[in-house]
Amino acid sequence: MQTDPLTPRTSIPPPPARQPAIGAGTPSSRPIGGPPHPTRAGLVWTATVTVLVLLGLLIVFILQNQEQVYVQYFGLAGSLPLGIALSIAAVFGGLLVAITGAIRIAQLRTAATRLQPRSPARPPTKTRHQLFRHGHPAK
Repeated sequence: MQTDPLTPRTSIPPPPARQPAIGAGTPSSRPIGGPPHPTRAGLVWTATVTVLVLLGLLIVFILQNQEQVYVQYFGLAGSLPLGIALSIAAVFGGLLVAITGAIRIAQLRTAATRLQPRSPARPPTKTRHQLFRHGHPAK
């Protein structure tokens, strides 16, 4: 019986199977090599950079529009730079949109809670009048 001189005389057992990393056996919601899921910190960072860029553009806009204009609004009158006047108008327009949107969201939430089916185990909620009689909680 001839032996190969390059083969060692003792047999070395194969290395044990590697244990998968924690969470490696669970299916991922993204394919391997796909883009990573955005994190909350990443979204905050992106929002911060976006706001800073927009503020920079707003500063440039205000600095380039320094001509004095005369503005009248519901009895108020005055002279101020054009860039400032337009910025104030944009802020008030944004507030108007935000208030209108908040009112509409409140309406939709109220309608959604009215349309939810009540489970038989849950008693009906008390009205404000039932909860507070003469300024004191009802017993």
